[in-house]
Amino acid sequence: MPFCATAQSGWKRQPTGTFAWLHAVHFIDGERGWAVGGKGALLQTTNGGRDWKLMPAPCEDTLRDIHFADAHTGWLVAERDIYKLRTEDETRAYLLKTTDGGANWSRVEVVGKETNARLVRVRFAGSEHGWVFGEEGALFATSDGGRTWARQLVPTRHLLLGGAFRDARVGWLVGAGGTFLHTSDGGATWGAALLVAASSISTTAAQFAPSGSRAPRVNAVSFIDERRGWAVGSNGSVFSTTNGGRSWSARTTGTDADLLDVKFFDEREGFAAGAGGAVLHTTDGGVTWVLQPTDTTHQLERLHFLDRRQGWAVGFGGTILTYDAASQPK
Repeated sequence: MPFCATAQSGWKRQPTGTFAWLHAVHFIDGERGWAVGGKGALLQTTNGGRDWKLMPAPCEDTLRDIHFADAHTGWLVAERDIYKLRTEDETRAYLLKTTDGGANWSRVEVVGKETNARLVRVRFAGSEHGWVFGEEGALFATSDGGRTWARQLVPTRHLLLGGAFRDARVGWLVGAGGTFLHTSDGGATWGAALLVAASSISTTAAQFAPSGSRAPRVNAVSFIDERRGWAVGSNGSVFSTTNGGRSWSARTTGTDADLLDVKFFDEREGFAAGAGGAVLHTTDGGVTWVLQPTDTTHQLERLHFLDRRQGWAVGFGGTILTYDAASQPK
């Protein structure tokens, strides 16, 4: 049986003082971290999450993602309500950048007039090379620390939801319609992967899944090196690759909860999180998964780990969970 439940858990809820829907979390060390969400919600902690402070909102728009390259330089992905756009020249999505540790944020325009796609995630490999992506296959990249951004072409029009980058050249993207993409030249070209699925899903070229097919919505991806990676998606789907993302195989988790994020530390241990407060843990490379109690039924949207012993999850209703491996029952 690939899935089982256990009473053991190292997850505990942290008080936040807000009911904002939190979409992302990022820590730069064991003490300093941020969480972001709806209506410009920006929370900060300086003691590992024991106390969270609601900071002045840098905008009134939804904050979809956050990433800090170092203690001073950070990025936010902001999405405007499409019904509040006043003119055709106003973009639906933009970035906010800080160079003083989050004390001040300045707006950075990324999406040009040729598209008004919403953006959902930002990823950096180092401080200079970054990517931001979202719906309609929209993907923009920078190689100068975000001073300028240029669109990169990908062989899909599906919503791009997750990404991982090993360095300035090697990276992967996943998304709706069973999208799996990989690059080895910094995004100058993107190749599509083959999805070798279980019996419930037909084998298909991932990014060209036909309308109405069972191709899953793939929400997040995690790699431990240039060859081995895992991705998660709708209806409890988990996929793995051992050839750098050129092909992916479906694995069984035993749950139908939508999985929204995943993190692996090595070839054996990893976590996935998603709907209904579900957190899954594996110690055998995803062959079997254990459901860990989290004391919440709220959707968990994002995971962030400093290492295998310390991590956080955020989601609906101002939910922030912290993971401490030392507190997990033996």
